[in-house]
Parts: sequence; C-alpha cells; structure tokens
Amino acid sequence: MGGIDIAVAGCGPAGLAAALLLRRDGHRVTLFDRFEAPRPIGSGLMIQPTGLAVLERMGLADAAIQNGARIDRLTGQAGPRGSIVLDVHYAALGRKAAFGIGIHRARLFALLHDAVTAAGIPIATGRTIAGSDLGTAGRRRLRFSGGDAAGPFDLVVDALGTRTPLAPPTGRALAYGALWASLDWPDAPDFDETALEQRYRRASMMVGVLPIGTPPDARRAQAAFFWSLRADRLEAWRDAGLDAWKAEVLALWPACARLLDQIVDPDQLTFAHYAHRTLRHPAEPALIHIGDAWHSASPQLGQGANMALLDAWALAKGLRETADVAEGIARAVERRRRHVHLYQRLTALFTPVYQSDSHMLPFIRDRLVGPLSRLWPATWIQAAMVSGLIGDPLRPLGLDGPAAPSHRTPLREAA
Repeated sequence: MGGIDIAVAGCGPAGLAAALLLRRDGHRVTLFDRFEAPRPIGSGLMIQPTGLAVLERMGLADAAIQNGARIDRLTGQAGPRGSIVLDVHYAALGRKAAFGIGIHRARLFALLHDAVTAAGIPIATGRTIAGSDLGTAGRRRLRFSGGDAAGPFDLVVDALGTRTPLAPPTGRALAYGALWASLDWPDAPDFDETALEQRYRRASMMVGVLPIGTPPDARRAQAAFFWSLRADRLEAWRDAGLDAWKAEVLALWPACARLLDQIVDPDQLTFAHYAHRTLRHPAEPALIHIGDAWHSASPQLGQGANMALLDAWALAKGLRETADVAEGIARAVERRRRHVHLYQRLTALFTPVYQSDSHMLPFIRDRLVGPLSRLWPATWIQAAMVSGLIGDPLRPLGLDGPAAPSHRTPLREAA
C-alpha cells in the first residue's frame, strides 16, 4: 500500500510501536496524546519472547535486554514457609532464546519514544480525544474534548487503552487490583535476580518482586514490588497506615524488609485497577482498536505490552500486503483474533486462582495443581502460557523468536 494519512491515538507501547512501524512503511503518521508531554504510567512489566520478537524487528530488542533484567523463571510459594505452587522455567520450552525481560515501563517508553522522535513522527500533545466521525468519503476525523477536530484520516488507530472513548463500553472491572512501587534493588538481596518471585496466602493476599533493570534517570537497578488488594479495600488500607500494612507483608514474606524500608509515604505506591474486556468488533471503517483498547485483562499472565506489540506488527503487516485499508485491517484482526481470544480465556480462568476471595481454588492450587505442575508436560504448558507462545502467535505474523543475548548483565553490576 502506498502512503496514507494515519492518526494514532495514544502514546503507550501499542501506539508508539504502531506509529513507528507504519511510518517506516512510508505512511504519513501523526500521534495524539492527552498529556502535555507523553509519559508512561506504572512500574514494571515483563517483555516475553513474543514482544521481543517484535522489538527485534524494530531494532530495539538489544536495548531492551541491556536495560532490563533477564528473567529465566517465575516462582510462587504459599506463605513464608509453604510449598512451591508455581515454578515456571523458560528452559522447559527447549528454546535457547526463551527468556523474559523485566523492565520498567519508563524504560520501554523511552526506547519507543526515542525511536519515534528519531523517525520524525509528529506528536500532538494536550489533545484529549472525545470520539471520531466517519465522513462520506470513508475517511475519519478525530474529535477532541475542547470541541475542535483533526483530520480527515484514511485510518485511525485506537491505542487509548481500556477506557478508550473510541469504542463502546464493554467488559467488567475486576474486584482485585494491586499496589505497585519501583524500589532500589537491595544489596546482598534474598531474592533471585533472574526470577519473578511471589508469595501467596490463599488467593486474597499476594506479594511479588520483579527485577526490572535500570530505569531512565535511576542510579541503580530496581525491582517492581506489588501487593494484591481489592479495589474496595483501598481506603481501608490507607486508613490503617503503612506500619500495619508492612507488618502484614513481613508476616507473609520476611525477606521484603529492605524493600519496605524504602517506602515511607503511601503515595510511593500506585494502585492499578484491572478490567477484563474484549471488543467483539475491533475493526470499523477507517478505525482499528489495538492493545488494551481491543482486549484487556488482569496481568496474571503478563501479556499486556506483548499483545500490544503483536497487534501493532499485525496492523503494519496487513496494510503492507494490500492496497485497501479495510482489507489491511481485516487481515490484521484475523491474524490476531485467535491468540487474543485464547489469552482472554486463559486469563479469565487463572485470575480467580491468584486474585479472589475463594478458599477452594487456592486449596486446589496448593495441594494438587502445584505438585502436578512440576511434572511434564505441565512444565512445558506453563512455560508456553507465560511466554505467550502457546497458540503459535508468531508464525501467522511472519515472526521468529528473538536471538539469545551474548551475555547477561547481573543486577549488582548494573547497580
């Protein structure tokens, strides 16, 4: 397809990646963002082999690996001295390049934003999008909260996330969210610098530590620290005070003491609300929804940013193959729909096992599923789910897994 006029709404991973890929294909792209200066929101995330495969084609995988923390396994333990109920090794996939990257959202944002800036893609800031209108010529305009508009565009890419105003409301808010903080990785830690580690008490209490490398402007490597919490208990948590909460965390995982010492103000912790939603029709005339604007879920399987990168790649590939915008976005949706629906179902299935008020589900998890999960083929199935590779999402997109890095930078050296 020759160059067309494209508006990309939203400067998260989905929007930035889509803008960069589309610009490289010769399209005229403009990014729109509601902030006066685009910025990331949140703490750490996991880039899986699926997301790395896209970043490699974009020339950004090496930078992500160097600035993040290589993750080789995920572990979960029931209580401070309980049994291991989650033990996922990427090596079970039998791929030399099977690993994850723990990375701060700000670092991933910086990698993508710098590439967008270098490509000369204009970013219109301070533009809060209120909706869009389809014109008689099949082109679409963006409407802003101030009453003005932009366009028309041959295509609008909606990367505005779960609460996008460009799509009808759907889905449901989840009862549980999490408090997040980015904290300095402690000296001589009691944590595994190559693992995402978690501790559970039933399904209503969970604490986790994820190495995330060195964020921009940080002087040393950091960890993403998170605490599961019901959204309707957030005010009660604030009223109880930090000391009461820290005592609860330490009773579950005493090794967190040096991380908790860094938290002296409740505002250091950001509460993340989660929602489960899937648009039935992610493509409309001259409009496509990608990333969380199409599909969002709890982060139990850690696929959000990775799914967004895959969506962006699928869109660019679809438009590259045809001279018709409608056909191009239809191809993108078709190549992603099966994988999206698979992970939406898997996340809906597993979320109550780790975040709910259920007593039966965690009992089954700890007494039955945990021990069985350490046996083949459960070891492979778990690794395939966590890596995002179950369902074979890369082949329809013409992608291969990323090459393994030549070395690993230990966290204590990065610090």
